[in-house]
Parts: sequence; C-alpha cells; structure tokens
Amino acid sequence: MAQVNIRIDDTLKERGEKLFDTLGLSFSSAVNLFVSQAVRQGGIPFEITTRIDPFYNEANMKILRKSIQEANEGKLTAHELIED
Repeated sequence: MAQVNIRIDDTLKERGEKLFDTLGLSFSSAVNLFVSQAVRQGGIPFEITTRIDPFYNEANMKILRKSIQEANEGKLTAHELIED
C-alpha cells in the first residue's frame, strides 16, 4: 500500500472525522472511497460549482440567526403537530 500525505485545514479534518465516524469509516477509508469513485467515474464524483444553494440566501440566514439567538436565550415555543 502507498502512503499519501495531504494538508487539510484542522477544523475541516475534525468535521470530516466526525462525519466519517458516524458512517463507520475512518478518514483514510473515506479518502480511498473518494479516489476509487473518481477513478471509476473518470472524474470528480460530485458536481463542483460556484452556485450557492438558494436555501442559504440572506433572508433565510437572517431568520436562522434570529431563531438561533432566541433558542440560546430560552425563548422557544413548543408546537404540536396535529394531523387530520
């Protein structure tokens, strides 16, 4: 087996490790999966784009920030889901 050394942002590595752990993978296994799929598909196995997900537009982010602030301040309101 070949050994490969890569440089990656510490925070990104931590987040990746947590995600891969929940999937039952090591960081090394996840990188191997990525490379395997890239070789199999003859390219990057996902779309690379400069487009931004419209969910994260400024209006939604403002609502999200406000909701987070209210949650942190304990200003939550419980609601029940009532199905007909």
